[in-house]
Amino acid sequence: MKRLLALATLLTLLVLPSLSLAKAGLPDFTDLAERAGKAVVNISTTKNVAGGNAQMREFFKNAPKNSPFRDFFDQFERYFGQQDMQPRKQSSLGSGFIISPDGYIVTNNHVVAEADEIKVKLQGREKLYDAKVIGRDQETDLALLKIEAGAALPILEFGNSDATRVGEWVLAIGNPFGLSHSVTAGIISAKGRHIGAGPFDSFLQTDASINPGNSGGPLINMDGRVVGINTAIVPNGQGIGFATPSSMAEKIISQLKDRKKITRGWLGITMQDMDENTARALGLKEPKGVLVAHVIPGDPADKGGLKISDVIVKAAGQPIDDASTLLSRIAAMHPGEKVQLGVWRQNRLVDLTITLGERKPNFVAEKQNGRNKNGAAATVLGLGVRAVEGGEEAQALGLQKPHGLLILEVTPGSAASQIDIQPGDVVEEANQQAVNTPDQFKTVVAESKQKGLVMLLIKRQGHNFFRAVTLDKK
Repeated sequence: MKRLLALATLLTLLVLPSLSLAKAGLPDFTDLAERAGKAVVNISTTKNVAGGNAQMREFFKNAPKNSPFRDFFDQFERYFGQQDMQPRKQSSLGSGFIISPDGYIVTNNHVVAEADEIKVKLQGREKLYDAKVIGRDQETDLALLKIEAGAALPILEFGNSDATRVGEWVLAIGNPFGLSHSVTAGIISAKGRHIGAGPFDSFLQTDASINPGNSGGPLINMDGRVVGINTAIVPNGQGIGFATPSSMAEKIISQLKDRKKITRGWLGITMQDMDENTARALGLKEPKGVLVAHVIPGDPADKGGLKISDVIVKAAGQPIDDASTLLSRIAAMHPGEKVQLGVWRQNRLVDLTITLGERKPNFVAEKQNGRNKNGAAATVLGLGVRAVEGGEEAQALGLQKPHGLLILEVTPGSAASQIDIQPGDVVEEANQQAVNTPDQFKTVVAESKQKGLVMLLIKRQGHNFFRAVTLDKK
């Protein structure tokens, strides 16, 4: 018995320190959650929308009389009449955080976009405050709001997301599913994630639970600073959420606060990443850099001497590994700035100096000098398009001859972005009419507004398919 007691005592002495050490090795989030939570807000929005079946009703109504669609419409009208045609209010919830005592609030653009009314609820207060949109940036999905609270408010400060490390503890605070001020903890799972959310997506990935309603809330490090803005989730995924890095967000928010809009540098090229075969064919030792696929006539790159098949390997003295890196670096510069490019051309390095233009909203500038009529870049249906130019480009796009409109960019949140239309696709027809200039495309779209739909024939890598895009009748 004495031996058993001695053994039990020894085991206790060995186990208790181990448990204490394990406990000491885990972070305590209580003080951080209490302190940071005071600056996190609940954002609710409402907007007026038309009856849910207005476009569908119009489509069926115009069907031929002997069509089964027409029979369906007649039965629909008989049973439901006009009861679902009345305008209604649509509500949504999101999160945000206060960055200045006088009431400036950061959130996601998609939380407040198109809202007719925005209300903000502060922690511990029943009153709802009216919020004014100071500025929005669709390309990074960020927005800046302002409320008048009548007193100094608690704030959160931005941290340095570039200095964060994979495996570092973080805290997410927000309003998932409308559950106010929920706190979840996790780690930084990865950095620089590209998920196709926009031209500048380079997200922090975290396993701190992020759910609908968390959008716009802060991702906080152990120092209590914001290293990310919770933005996206993987549907049906667990432990996979994405946040816009603070190092990008802080610059955007600063511009929105000072100017109420964003200005970005613009080269005027289409580009693609390198692969091993292309690099070898061009005489490069490794597949790094950006291959210039097209130079828009008259834009900065064209004026600066950049050519198709050039490979951009450096920008502003820094190496360029891929198109995303170049796009972000150029966009971070201001219109009118000069950028030094290191270009690989015909087996030698060439230095070029290019004066940047301004990247326009919706990605592609509408040209105001009449060049649209000749097929230059324009925006239609949220698609940045231009005419296909030359036999070589047509062949590369899987076309027998130059025709149609090359899609350069797809605006996030547009109707086209929801139905698998991608940059590099070619619009050959709209409503069974050939479209070879942006103006032809615009005309067909305008003629289709009453119908509420436009059918596009798309070619992708030599294969054809159709996509129907819904239209706003306004």
